[in-house]
Amino acid sequence: MNENLFASFMTPSLMGIPIVMLIIMFPTLLFPSPNRLINNRTITIQQWLIKLILKQMMLIHSIKGRTWSLVLITLILFIGTTNLLGLLPHSFTPTTQLSMNLGMAIPLWAGAVLLGFRHKTKMSLAHFLPQGTPLILIPMLVIIETISLFIQPMALAVRLTANITAGHLLMHLIGGATSVLLSISTPAALTTFIILLLLTVLELAVALIQAYVFTLLVSLYLHDNT
Repeated sequence: MNENLFASFMTPSLMGIPIVMLIIMFPTLLFPSPNRLINNRTITIQQWLIKLILKQMMLIHSIKGRTWSLVLITLILFIGTTNLLGLLPHSFTPTTQLSMNLGMAIPLWAGAVLLGFRHKTKMSLAHFLPQGTPLILIPMLVIIETISLFIQPMALAVRLTANITAGHLLMHLIGGATSVLLSISTPAALTTFIILLLLTVLELAVALIQAYVFTLLVSLYLHDNT
């Protein structure tokens, strides 16, 4: 129980060389490009899920917004796969790193906002000052709306980081308690083990839900600016 709770969140290295890039690139191996006339069941199911998710996500977008379809589907597949692989024992989850999540959130948010300022300048500026605002409140509202705009990528990254990190810490704590209780009280150890199994199922759902929420919010930012 003296093990550092945050040891699993440290960037792994091999012979002093960080291997986080190899871990980030690994999910691409799980989605091979189809090169046959008739695909196997795995690729067929993958393509069906991708088309289903993409269809649901692109319903609200204009033609200009649908040009981001490849970016959005790649984003949800990458985050979802990375989160799921991070639930394996002795594995590293890149999405527990705030720096990486900010690296995904800031460019996508900035691209959507700049797209809005370029093609919908008046509408984008109108968000900073709602119609009918009293003259005395104009400076304060502009400052508040500006701050809320720049907080959006931070909220995206912190939400993903906090949810994934909290789940992993809770699993680590309950797993440690189960191993300790095993030599003290078998019924208590069995109870905590059942709780751990239920928590693992919950974390599987959270891993997919957080990938969907992250991508959906990016999609909504894009929709507001196209």
